[in-house]
Amino acid sequence: MIAVLKSGTNDKQIDNLSSWLKAQGLDVHISKGSEHTVIGLIGDTSKVDAELIESLEIVESVKRISEPFKSANRKFHPDDSIIQVGNTSVGGNTFAIMAGPCSVESEEQVMEIAKAVKKAGATMLRGGAFKPRTSPYDFQGLKADGIEFLLEAKKETGLPIVTEIMNANHLSLFEDVDVIQVGARNMQNFELLKELGKTNKPILLKRGLANTLKELLMSAEYIMAGGNENIILCERGIRTFETYTRNTLDLSAVPMLRELTHLPVIIDPSHATGVARLVKPMALAAAACGADGLMIEVHNDPVHALCDGAQSLTPDAFADVTHSVKKVLKALSED
Repeated sequence: MIAVLKSGTNDKQIDNLSSWLKAQGLDVHISKGSEHTVIGLIGDTSKVDAELIESLEIVESVKRISEPFKSANRKFHPDDSIIQVGNTSVGGNTFAIMAGPCSVESEEQVMEIAKAVKKAGATMLRGGAFKPRTSPYDFQGLKADGIEFLLEAKKETGLPIVTEIMNANHLSLFEDVDVIQVGARNMQNFELLKELGKTNKPILLKRGLANTLKELLMSAEYIMAGGNENIILCERGIRTFETYTRNTLDLSAVPMLRELTHLPVIIDPSHATGVARLVKPMALAAAACGADGLMIEVHNDPVHALCDGAQSLTPDAFADVTHSVKKVLKALSED
């Protein structure tokens, strides 16, 4: 249930109403928009007298929300959320570009790539220290050493870093990481999501390869229910019957999620297609359909990459993509 307050309602009136609602055993979420303040009621609202609340002088309207996700719901938070990440942000008027190797292989490798992607326009450095792999015999990442190499690259370039967590027991290693990524395989690892809800770090939540948008938003709700509202959603392709691409990129997820939630949405065309030459057209399409950013895999020597070389761009190819994406964004701003 949400209560939309009338324009001009002051803080004291909002606090009084919030206290009264909390006294009835409800959690209260307050969102102050550009025109209205919205109070979201979380909990058992079946016994709440909606007509009584609506009759209050400061209340414009009361609506019941049928969707199970509350905090992530745009009805609770009409304005777009902007997630601050170090010296940059995701959402609003900022188009985020996260780029770097699928897997951190050495300090020299990640440093070289970090400098190249920054020069080409990346706003964050992504790199895998812990790598979930289908085969137990594949390279599993450098783990703690990989994070240290990313932090050294951050120190050198100033780029905030994004890296994936696989186990809540590793959280202490992520204290200096700017954005903690939850991979597709862990999207419904609810115990991990609960622990991330206790942090205040931005969380990049990837859609599972066989999950619906509703399930994605419910996973975001797990994190938000713990108190962490700094969430970035990522569409990275879903598994279908198609075999020419690694996954099928669901670009319709962007406008649909924009209707459903206030959280920013980015696209990962690298994992979505699994083919380097398809990354550029899908990146351009992502920018055109309203995504808030991109996550792109870049490697200085894709042929010899220890992980996902087939979908990784060279630094020069990445620079070409960012140049073209900027043209699309400029055209949209002039529309």
